[in-house]
Amino acid sequence: MPDSGFLSIGSNLGDRESNLASAITALSTYHEINDIKSASFYNCPPLFNTDQAEFLNTVIAYKTDFSAFDLFDACRNVEKLLGRPDKREKNSPRTIDIDILTYGSSFLETEQLTIPHPDLANRKFVLVPWAELDPDFTVTVFKMTVTELLSLCPDPSNVTKHVMEKNA
Repeated sequence: MPDSGFLSIGSNLGDRESNLASAITALSTYHEINDIKSASFYNCPPLFNTDQAEFLNTVIAYKTDFSAFDLFDACRNVEKLLGRPDKREKNSPRTIDIDILTYGSSFLETEQLTIPHPDLANRKFVLVPWAELDPDFTVTVFKMTVTELLSLCPDPSNVTKHVMEKNA
């Protein structure tokens, strides 16, 4: 039986809309990743290194036959495909960033991967789109729903729904 979960996707370099859409499309090309559903795209200011462009973020739901580590590898491969360098400074601008928020009900902590994502409760750019997608999902480690986590989130960022640009 496939595992399900949520990924966070963000971009602040280049055509941010296209970067997010391309990441979702690239993830869907894996036969082991199915039933992808995306929240709307949201504009948000950078959290830590504030001297950079605004981010565009979304959260997607997925089902997968991949192990957590194979899913992690697939996400890294998509990031590389879309131009993210292997090595970069933390919190620097990026064409694409894909984080595993949850993977089934797994708790995993290794040097390479921590699930659930350790900062998910502190990031409005994750919780706002996630609440749109599945507000009643319970994040087991916190024993709270996404909506409850959002109401307690210490992040003061103004996260706003993105209006898609229309081609002329």
